[in-house]
Amino acid sequence: MLRPAGDGRQTRSACLHDPVAATGQGAPEPAALESGRSSGLLLHIASLPGRFGIGDLGPEAHAFALNLAESGQRYWQVLPVGPTGFGNSPYSSLSTFAGNPLLISPLLLFESGLVDSDDLVGVEMPEDGRVDYGAVYTKKLAVLAKAAGSFRRRADPGQLERFAAFKESEGRLWLDDHSLYTALKDAHGGRAWSDWEPGFARRDPSALSRAERDLDEAVEANRVTQFLFFEQWQTLHAMCQDIGVEIVGDLPLYVASDSADVWANPDLFLLDDDGEPTLVAGVPPDYFSETGQRWGNPVFDWEAMASGGFSWWRARVRHALSLFDWLRIDHFRGIAGYWAIPASEPTAVEGAWLPGPGASLLEAIREEVGDLPIIAEDLGVITEDVISLRNGFGLPGMRVAQFGFDQAPDSAIHHPDSFPENVWAYTGTHDNNTTKGWFWEGNPRHRVRRLPRGRLSLYRTVNGRIPWGLVEMVSHSRAATSMFPVQDILELGAEARMNTPGTTSGNWEWRLRTGELADDSLARLAELSRDSNRLANSRGAVLRQDSAEEQPPEAP
Repeated sequence: MLRPAGDGRQTRSACLHDPVAATGQGAPEPAALESGRSSGLLLHIASLPGRFGIGDLGPEAHAFALNLAESGQRYWQVLPVGPTGFGNSPYSSLSTFAGNPLLISPLLLFESGLVDSDDLVGVEMPEDGRVDYGAVYTKKLAVLAKAAGSFRRRADPGQLERFAAFKESEGRLWLDDHSLYTALKDAHGGRAWSDWEPGFARRDPSALSRAERDLDEAVEANRVTQFLFFEQWQTLHAMCQDIGVEIVGDLPLYVASDSADVWANPDLFLLDDDGEPTLVAGVPPDYFSETGQRWGNPVFDWEAMASGGFSWWRARVRHALSLFDWLRIDHFRGIAGYWAIPASEPTAVEGAWLPGPGASLLEAIREEVGDLPIIAEDLGVITEDVISLRNGFGLPGMRVAQFGFDQAPDSAIHHPDSFPENVWAYTGTHDNNTTKGWFWEGNPRHRVRRLPRGRLSLYRTVNGRIPWGLVEMVSHSRAATSMFPVQDILELGAEARMNTPGTTSGNWEWRLRTGELADDSLARLAELSRDSNRLANSRGAVLRQDSAEEQPPEAP
């Protein structure tokens, strides 16, 4: 078990586009993956258990990685790890490069000598299975401020040397802009950058020089905080590599309007003179929504991006792949073509399809990073140009088994019996209900329709056993990679749903409780992986034996 430590906007309908577009059923399948069959679990860092109010990069993360290795899993998929803004959505981050300070482990700060044991007591919170973001922000940012404020005095020589190297390597790329943006945002009471004093909003050089001088301590504290995040992340990543676990990251195609990215690079987005978007992202009306979805992200000025050799995108993906082994690109279809909505429109109805950068962007990224360990999020009805783009670069797509049991136009391709080989197949994603919640929602006729089509025999519904019926179908499918939200492995209901798209409260809060991921669930997962020829780690027994000698550090 886990050893105790001492916009989300994207939905299936968000990827259903032109109602006359191809379903993809007639398109040729991509070539099979060479790496064989494997599987993994989906769990956001914030959903890990622990006593500091929110999951973090400390001992519980290391323990979860060991759990994966011991049960023969190859992948740990996480949600975006950037700093979150209003609504706490990891898909609406204040920076595509920065790390979320809330994910920094206070216990690891204590072990490195940057905070005292009394500071840990001050940040402790009841473990009730939900993240109370208000309390977490108040308590955790206070202890982080203390760690950053005392860093020069309390850090050891090695930390100081690594911090200097971090500032040198990341400063001009993103760190300096993000640190100043964060300090200015705090100085303006958290308001969006377009509402700041005009000189700051428009990045007047004299105004920025004044801000850097007046806010020097806050800017440096932000640099330290980012350094602490990436120190802890790289330690976790190195441990995962040592035990054969690969981390799968998530890269939303678009960035938030109120972000360091847009503030520092306004010429790369379609904005007016006041810094407000002229066109925003979304998807048009479709089978599921009469008004479509208006996400509100500014769309890229792809002509400006291309004229600069896609340098921002090159840096973005290179940076992401320094953190992750694989990268899922959310709303991949927007690279081929995207739905652009006038910013003045309240819905997505009055929009237009505009061409994306297509292969030129992926070619630039491949020039930058080499092979593309990228998963194309291609859910829903997609057009032939998207299929051609995905297949042309040999990228695996996605399938979501829950979608294979509804009456949407493309439901057949999501049934496990129809999975091709070169896909990452899921029971559900962070935007779906849990499988137990999904099965029991609606009326009895809705559930009966699912039983015969999916061979989810009735006995599996007794005592909530239905999740494992779908888990087994996905695992035994042709898909090269099968992925399962931890909630499905634990047979949790709708109360454990991570996100309900279209709603603005109660999302991104679910957490594991200490000890909830028990040995019997992991043993059953390992057995299933063995039976479906997905067992990734023959060292599982050795890891399980050794892990008894590698307990996480005791809390003070």
